[in-house]
Amino acid sequence: MHAPLRAGVIGVGSMGRNHARVYASMEGVELAAISDTDPATATRVGAMYRCHAYTDFRQMLNQEHLDLVSIVVPTKHHYAVAREVIDHGVALLIEKPIDASVADGQALVEAAHRSGVLLTVGHVERFNPALIALKEQIGDHELGNVFQIIARRVGPFPARIMDVGVAIDLATHEMDILNYLLGSQISRMHVELHRHLHRSHEDMLSAVLRFANGVIGILDINWLTPTKIRELSLIGERGMFVANYLTQDLTFYENDYCAGKEWPALATMGVSEGRIIRQKVQRREPLFEELRSFCEAVRTGRSPVVSGEDGIAALALANQIVQAGTLHAHENGLHELALGAPTS
Repeated sequence: MHAPLRAGVIGVGSMGRNHARVYASMEGVELAAISDTDPATATRVGAMYRCHAYTDFRQMLNQEHLDLVSIVVPTKHHYAVAREVIDHGVALLIEKPIDASVADGQALVEAAHRSGVLLTVGHVERFNPALIALKEQIGDHELGNVFQIIARRVGPFPARIMDVGVAIDLATHEMDILNYLLGSQISRMHVELHRHLHRSHEDMLSAVLRFANGVIGILDINWLTPTKIRELSLIGERGMFVANYLTQDLTFYENDYCAGKEWPALATMGVSEGRIIRQKVQRREPLFEELRSFCEAVRTGRSPVVSGEDGIAALALANQIVQAGTLHAHENGLHELALGAPTS
C-alpha cells in the first residue's frame, strides 16, 4: 500500500479553502500544510483541517516534505510562487490563468520541464461532467457539422479580484474550452470591452470569433449580471446542445427535419423543432475530479489532463482578446470607455 501523498495549499482565500477541503477529504492524500499571508486566515484554516499553518509559503516548502502543491494566490504572484515550488522539486497545480503574462507562463513551463517537475493548470471546467459528455457527443458526430458556439459566463462583481479583468479571469476558461472542443485556430475576432464597476480592468466583454474551420464563436462575459450563469450552446446540422456548467445538465434540441437526411437536402427545408433529449450525465464536483486527476498524475508519472502548454494557449488567446478590444476602442475614440474611468 502506498503512503499518502502529502499536499499543500498556498493561498487559502475562497478558492484556496476549497482546495484544502478537497485534499482533506481525499483517500490516499494528506493535507499536510497550508499557507496564507493573513495570519488569522492561516490559523483558522489550519485548525479547521488539523494541518500545519504558515504565513510564509517559503517556510512551508522548507519545513514540510510535500509531494504536491496547489497555488491559489492572485495572478500577479503566480510566477514568484511557482518558481519557488519548482525549485523545491514539488509537483504543482497553478490556478488559472497560468500567469499574468505569456512570457512568464512559458518560463514556468520550461523551468518545470528542466527540473522534471509535474506542472498543471487549474482549468477546472475540463473536469465538468457536462462538458466531458459534450466532447464525447462531438467526437461521435452526433451534431454533424458544427456551425456556431455560444459561451455565456456572467455573474455578480467579485470584489476579491482586483489584479485582472474578465478577459484574464473568466475568458481563459472559454479559450481553453473552445480549444478543447473545436481544435481549430481563431482566424479573426471582433471584441468590445467596457469597464463599469472595476477600478482598473474591464468587467464586460463581448466578442465574435471566426475559427479556421468556419465555426463562429460568440462570447458573453461579464461581472455585471446579478445571477450567475455558466452556459455553452453548440449549434450544428442536427440541432443544438446546451451545457449548463452549474447544474451539469446537457440537453440536445433536435432538428426534426435532419433525421435520416443529408444537410444539402435540408437547404430548402430549413430547421424544425424536434425532440428535446436530456443526456445522462453522472454529476461530480469538478474540483474534486481535477485534484483527483492531479494526484493520480503525481502517483503514476503520467502527463496531466491540462498541460502547462494548454494554460499558455488559453492565456495567449485571452490576451489577444484584450488587445483586439483595446485597439478597437482606440480606433473609435473609445479609450475612456474601455480602460478609463468607470461610466455612470
